[in-house]
Amino acid sequence: MPNRPRPSEDDALAAVRTLIEWAGDDPDREGLLDTPRRVVKAYRELFAGYEADPREYLERTFEEVAGYDELVILKDIRVVSFCEHHMLPFLGKAHVGYLPSDRVVGISKLARVVHGFARRLQIQEKLTAEIAEAIQDILKPKGVGVVIVSEHSCMTMRGVNTPGSRLTTSSLLGAVRDDSRTRQEFFDLVRSDA
Repeated sequence: MPNRPRPSEDDALAAVRTLIEWAGDDPDREGLLDTPRRVVKAYRELFAGYEADPREYLERTFEEVAGYDELVILKDIRVVSFCEHHMLPFLGKAHVGYLPSDRVVGISKLARVVHGFARRLQIQEKLTAEIAEAIQDILKPKGVGVVIVSEHSCMTMRGVNTPGSRLTTSSLLGAVRDDSRTRQEFFDLVRSDA
């Protein structure tokens, strides 16, 4: 991203006021008086992924794994992100797995990586790849698998209006992609209720 100065909070508040007026309402109406401040506060939280490098969450690892060399999978990580094309939310779940080589990471760090990349303007395909590549680059496992399934508001509440439609994306690297048995095990574990 280009390194450009960030607009001030006052600029953001004014922009929200302008959008309220553009929509046809009065930003000075009692029910809307505090809306610009609430929207700016919500956006600060929803776009917190720009404040830190999610890859840093993976840097603290554990080498005492007692020879464990099977898949590690964290399922059903809630994804809350915003489509960069319409700035509308997409919500879903991520399933993240890796085949460790000689170290593992605390499982909460996998969720933090997902949240860190998701809390930005995104497209789901890029989000899926960024998560997988970060795990591969930092942990250097034998393989990585990431699957995200989500519902996009830009599809369900506007445009083509198809509520209930879900987009599934995957990114497979290393042994999870190249070894058919490992790939099948990853997908079986992601699909299972266990």
